Amino acid sequence: MRFHASKLMISTVMSLVTPVVGFAAPAVCEVTAADHLTPVIDLYTSEGCSSCPPADRWLSSLKGMPVVAQAFHVAYWDYIGWKDRFAAPAFTVRQREIAAANGLSGIYTPQLVRNGRDWPNWWLPHQTIDFKAPSRAVITLKKGEGADVFEARVTPNAGVAGWTAYWTVTEHNHSSSVKAGENAGETLKHDFVVRQYVDAGRYAGAQSLTFYAIAAQADHPRQINLVVSDIHTGETLQAVSLPCS
Repeated sequence: MRFHASKLMISTVMSLVTPVVGFAAPAVCEVTAADHLTPVIDLYTSEGCSSCPPADRWLSSLKGMPVVAQAFHVAYWDYIGWKDRFAAPAFTVRQREIAAANGLSGIYTPQLVRNGRDWPNWWLPHQTIDFKAPSRAVITLKKGEGADVFEARVTPNAGVAGWTAYWTVTEHNHSSSVKAGENAGETLKHDFVVRQYVDAGRYAGAQSLTFYAIAAQADHPRQINLVVSDIHTGETLQAVSLPCS
């Protein structure tokens, strides 16, 4: 386990992607990410890990930032005595794949990943999130017909040989009163919790994608996220987040 309590300093910038809400019926909820790369910040965490709460709090500080932030809860700390209700085996598989792509010897929590790359020094003051990096794809994401249907158009830049994509649904304002394990007696609060994760496949050239999301919960505002990565390097080409439900 790693514990880093220092807080990352991030410059506040104007949002690079802006949801557009129409006022005619039916309402339109749509976002386009184009010129600049929307940073993707992943946290691998567990409610059973005593080193994770500071990283969870730091991720929550990204609310309102023009990023795609995602908290993937893993289950390999459950053996200590507390079962993380947000964990899924697919998240551990994903973490192992990222570790392999980054040449790491193993996995750990809390782990921050920035645009597909391991980010072990995220807590140092000089570490920043780059909001001006160029994108290598254009994504338009909009709400489709039906409460939980979302449609995207992905157009990679010239020179991108192939790309992969995945969808997530993240939710805010979750909390757990931990009764056992390393965090016994603590009330843990979580934002950007990944509640649905779907591999969208591998492609070449421009493609249209459709996603069927889990139902929205009134007490837990959700975001629909689509992340597109280079098929060979795993680096993020572009990402987008749509907050409307």
